[in-house]
Amino acid sequence: MSLVILYVATVIVFLVIDAIALSRFIGPYFESRLGDIMLDNIRVLPAAAFYLFYVGVLVWLVSWPVLRDGQGIAAVLLPAALFGAAAYGTYEFTNYATLARWHWSMVVLDVSWGAVLSAGSAAAGLAITRAFGSG
Repeated sequence: MSLVILYVATVIVFLVIDAIALSRFIGPYFESRLGDIMLDNIRVLPAAAFYLFYVGVLVWLVSWPVLRDGQGIAAVLLPAALFGAAAYGTYEFTNYATLARWHWSMVVLDVSWGAVLSAGSAAAGLAITRAFGSG
């Protein structure tokens, strides 16, 4: 049951925080650079598949071992940040290497965001799980 709570808590935190950032900061910045090639509305199914899979792997590889081993919340921060930077970096560096209009500032912004979002969501998911007495 702890794993389910950890996953659900992390997904909710991740989605809420990312939705705010995408609508207020990151999205508008990317739109200023790529506006005419961006969709008016996102494709929900691929977005949902990414978020659910990404958080599942983050939980399985990073948060769950920390919870299971009884480590403090600080133990999740660096591994989650590295995981986020690597995952978001894969997307960003590939786009920067292959797309003419991709700008280095987009790479820096999104890789940094992936690290911060992943670490924050993993820590919050862990804290919420422990607050419910599951770990």
